Amino acid sequence: MILLAFRSPANRNEPLGPPWVEESVRDITSLGSAAVMILVTLSALGFLMLQKKWRWVLFIMIAVGGGVFWEVTLKRFFARPRPDLFTVPFLPSTYSFPSGHSMTAAVVYLTLGVLISQAFPQRAVKVYIVFCAILLAVLVGISRIYLGVHWPTDVLAGLSAGGAWALLCWLLNEWFISKGYIQRVEEREGDR
Repeated sequence: MILLAFRSPANRNEPLGPPWVEESVRDITSLGSAAVMILVTLSALGFLMLQKKWRWVLFIMIAVGGGVFWEVTLKRFFARPRPDLFTVPFLPSTYSFPSGHSMTAAVVYLTLGVLISQAFPQRAVKVYIVFCAILLAVLVGISRIYLGVHWPTDVLAGLSAGGAWALLCWLLNEWFISKGYIQRVEEREGDR
């Protein structure tokens, strides 16, 4: 029912709205693509390298790499086929559950959002940054449903698993900080 709610009643192969809506949604869905996730992650790693935050570089690599590993593992384990209620011209060839775009977007944007928010002392700024990270991940998930390439439960599972992974990474990060293994982003680390 949810997938069909995003479809034209006259022709369920057509998403609701004028062509520019579908084009905009495709743009949003690309924010969770492998190419964009790699570019965003490498950009963040480059910035941290320039700041000589070597432990943060390692932490981000493990957090993002681990999240991607779990996404691929879950897809292979569940091996759920993609929706087949209508024709989608660009249906991906990978399994459907969980949504890789949604899960990876949650892992990358939430992990980096929490990291970036540490650089600002104002609570409102921290909340805003994390809110934007959550919003990006959710928009990517909704776009996957709108385009008809995932069941709603695929997206829910992807966002939940990605959010849980990012939360676990954040808790580990806080533990590493409390033990002195990593300093907060705004603190000077030198050449560690």
